[in-house]
Amino acid sequence: MVFLMNRKILIDAAMGRIPCDLALKNLTVIDVLGHSFIEGNIYIKEGYIVYIGKDELEAAQAVDLKGKFASPAFIDAHVHIESSMLTPSQYAKVVIPKGTATVIADPHEIANICGKTGLDFMIGDKSPLRTFYMLPSCVPATPFDSSGAVLDSKACQSLWNEGKYLGLGEMMNYPGVVYCDNDVVEKLSLTDNIDGHIPLATGRNLQAYICGGISNDHECSTAQETLEKVSLGLNIFIREGTGAKNLQELIKAVTPYNISHFAFCTDDKHIDKIYAEGTISNCISKAISLGMDPVTAFTLGSYNTARLYGLKGIGAIAPGYVADIVIMDKADPAPENINSVYIKGKKYTEEETCSADISSVSNSVNIKEVKPEDLAIEFSAHMPVISAKPGTLITTPVYKESSEGLLLCANIERHKATGRIGKAFAEGFNISGGAVAQTIGHDSHNITVLGDNTQDMALAVNSLGSEGGIAVVKRGKLLAYLPLEVAGLMTSKPYKQALCDYERVTEAVKEISSDEPGSLLMILSFLALPVIPEIKLTDKGLFDVSKFDFY
Repeated sequence: MVFLMNRKILIDAAMGRIPCDLALKNLTVIDVLGHSFIEGNIYIKEGYIVYIGKDELEAAQAVDLKGKFASPAFIDAHVHIESSMLTPSQYAKVVIPKGTATVIADPHEIANICGKTGLDFMIGDKSPLRTFYMLPSCVPATPFDSSGAVLDSKACQSLWNEGKYLGLGEMMNYPGVVYCDNDVVEKLSLTDNIDGHIPLATGRNLQAYICGGISNDHECSTAQETLEKVSLGLNIFIREGTGAKNLQELIKAVTPYNISHFAFCTDDKHIDKIYAEGTISNCISKAISLGMDPVTAFTLGSYNTARLYGLKGIGAIAPGYVADIVIMDKADPAPENINSVYIKGKKYTEEETCSADISSVSNSVNIKEVKPEDLAIEFSAHMPVISAKPGTLITTPVYKESSEGLLLCANIERHKATGRIGKAFAEGFNISGGAVAQTIGHDSHNITVLGDNTQDMALAVNSLGSEGGIAVVKRGKLLAYLPLEVAGLMTSKPYKQALCDYERVTEAVKEISSDEPGSLLMILSFLALPVIPEIKLTDKGLFDVSKFDFY
């Protein structure tokens, strides 16, 4: 379905009638199909596995791996590459050495800013990473958002006809599904391969949503929620990202009987965490540390994702499968000890690459100068306060007697210079004597700013310029600025330079906050997304997600 090959050549190589290209010898293979371990060799021809076992076949090249473990290369079931702050070609250079050879990517972040132009940029920025793109279904996420582009059902139909997309990206407009909004229903009719997004839903509403053709969800936060969704037919992508870390709780729901309905994903993860711990490799390692059977963990990180998306020929080490293979050093199968990665039978080595031309997706910030008084807000005991918690993207409304100890938060429309600013108070963050502003504000990506005084907040916002990015201010001084010249979301710099630049920002955050910097920045970026419960802040004001309307 996905991969084409010369079957006669593979058959002849497997039978020893012609030499193989590569032999990986003396391995312990993690068998995710038979749930076991296989001792022996792997023989590869034209990028495909032709034989696994102890027979000796002729090969042009042989590598003695001296008892190391081999697993299928990892597959990320759902990721927004933009959240790494790297362009796709640079993102590949970070994740491939960590064992990920394939990702299912939803580029709705850049689509909300640049529309089709942004989608074309992502698809055109080539790399060895096998990337299947989903067509963004919610641009904007809701009718209440202020995005830079709109992809209605007619636009989606035109994009779908290009044949570049694996399926329909996460359908976040839950009311649009259950109340049969015509535009939403037309999008759902494009394909049977539809990603879901339905946090905390239950009962009849959940079942009506599933009737829309949605096949999976990555927004579960409890084991009970997970089990209900599995029983109703949804496949669950267990998420372990930077802001949302659900793995420890959700693996409680995985049993030998329902394992086929689970896979791993990262959704949104910053460059520093990817570089330090990987993406799916981190999910596998953490699952094993929490008691999951190792072969099961590797299965969720590879084969299950391929199968759940109907991707034949990847995700396992077996005859006829693409030779995407991870070699691990240790005596135990441990993805944090990766020795090498093979993609389609070739050992991965980092190559010099250039990102695609960014001129069509740069200088995307269009705002008037913001003054401190523009961000001021009068406190009222009747006004809900946004309460955030580390490790989750869910925020709750609380009510306070005074503004003491609360931070100021604002969301500023940045696409059309309308001057609209939504303002609120927030708790759950620890900022003193400063502010943080960024053009990363899911999913419309207006400017979100958080601080304890309007002067620093205004300086942080204005420091973003026309390129956008992240700015950190302390007592009237700009401590750090990370330009994200690609749509205000990504930098076109090489990943090592981008990592250094980002680390300067996180060090600056530490000067004004005791929070873990990456978590603070990620959760801040989700304060504006009105499809994650319970309260969010858009440029138009505070939004009640449960009522799907403004306060």
